[in-house]
Amino acid sequence: MTTEATTADLHAFTEQWLEWYREQEARLSAPHGFLAITGLHWLDDRPQRFGDAPGTWHTGPDGVVVTLDDGEELVVDGKPVSGEHRFGVLPERGGVDAIWKDAVIEVAKRGGQDIVRPRHPDAPLRTAFTGTPAYAPDPQWAVTGRYIPFEEPRPTTVGAVVEGLEHVYDAPGRIEFELDGHRLSLTAFPGAGQGRLSVLFTDATAGVTTYTASRTLSVEAPAADGTVVLDFNRATNLPCAYTDLATCPLPPAENRLAVAIEAGQKLPRERGGS
Repeated sequence: MTTEATTADLHAFTEQWLEWYREQEARLSAPHGFLAITGLHWLDDRPQRFGDAPGTWHTGPDGVVVTLDDGEELVVDGKPVSGEHRFGVLPERGGVDAIWKDAVIEVAKRGGQDIVRPRHPDAPLRTAFTGTPAYAPDPQWAVTGRYIPFEEPRPTTVGAVVEGLEHVYDAPGRIEFELDGHRLSLTAFPGAGQGRLSVLFTDATAGVTTYTASRTLSVEAPAADGTVVLDFNRATNLPCAYTDLATCPLPPAENRLAVAIEAGQKLPRERGGS
């Protein structure tokens, strides 16, 4: 390969990474993205009011219920609702977005518990956001590995950044790869999209240049022979890296790598990064 070809390849690689980076930042800082969250409210059978959402909220065996005062209104599934509205029983990791003025009121279930999580475009965390630091993209961190499916998906319980909360995922398999002479393996979870995988991990940079609790990596569907590419340049912060108003899962123990992966997103400035 000529130097000219190498330079062109690196330029293309960098441009593709920049496009990915901009998409990540746009999603994070969108008017109702995670930086717009103003509260994380845990529901139980006691009626509760919150300063950043309309109505009185509670939950029980029949699911989440909000009672709106006179003059208060939400838009749910495109329809205005007033008075008492029942959201019903929500699926784990599922939820409903209800519109209130210029805000979105997220009603969701995390770790078996119902929550209300309002998102306001004028949230200080969002309006002050200046971007996420990241390592410069480098093709050496795009590593080829092999996906090994389990005979049956393995229910895997992991902790969360919220004390006492747990998440359960069905792990379909693991990914084996080599990095700097180390033979490594990561348990994979289902990703967003047909056949795609998702990996939660930490490495030796955690708590130093990257967020302590976890980063995540999206992996394209494996090839017929199990080949996958782990492009750690695209290692992404979870919302909990920016805000305490998140319920992010932690990596399983086997995904806490002892090697330093100096690639991908770094510790956000909101957490003291630079």
